[in-house]
Amino acid sequence: MLPLSDGIPARRFPIVTIAIIAANFGVWLIYELPHLDSSIAHASFYACSLNGSCDAPEPCEISWLTSMFLHGSWDHILGNMLFLGVFGKNVEDAFGHLRYALFYLAGGFAATIAQSAMTLLAGTAADARVPNLGASGAIAAVLGAYFVFYPNSRVLGLIVVFPVRISAWFFLGFWFLYQLYEANVGLFSADAHGGGVAFFAHVGGFVFGLIVARLFVSSGRFQDARTPVGAPI
Repeated sequence: MLPLSDGIPARRFPIVTIAIIAANFGVWLIYELPHLDSSIAHASFYACSLNGSCDAPEPCEISWLTSMFLHGSWDHILGNMLFLGVFGKNVEDAFGHLRYALFYLAGGFAATIAQSAMTLLAGTAADARVPNLGASGAIAAVLGAYFVFYPNSRVLGLIVVFPVRISAWFFLGFWFLYQLYEANVGLFSADAHGGGVAFFAHVGGFVFGLIVARLFVSSGRFQDARTPVGAPI
């Protein structure tokens, strides 16, 4: 199902979400498209760089960040940015602009570590040399936070060409269970350009988002995006 709307208008202009989407498209159009394969090879993250079994083009301290803004195809970037556009604006409302930006980056880092750890533990040496790229790990963290903040919102989406509206907890819960299932049948490869999917990055990012959002709610700082700014909750 492709999500189109969650039915909750943003209380503030989602400047960080828009900036992240713009940055991803900017990298895709200006940096990647002219030389797609070499751009992916150079700026992606490689699990083997963590244990020193390969010499990655860029240090892992840099490539975990650059890889978050790379994509392997038009389908890859359009799908990721659609999910971020639908769910990111209200998570940004909940956290506030600065906390949301830090949360997004931390979610991408957590997703990269989760995928890399499983690749090194259960994958082959060849798997560890496959480039990791894409915003989906960070976006999975956003989905995990949304699952905590707005479980009862109604997501409007398309199944093929048929519009449907279902609860966010069902849509995101099913999405997570699917990622978990696929991860556990052994799909450790993260070669998005070649067709693989880093399912453990999705699982790790989603769990990270769940934990951070629950801690944020328990701190008493969560404000529902459906509540006007400044209104008591």
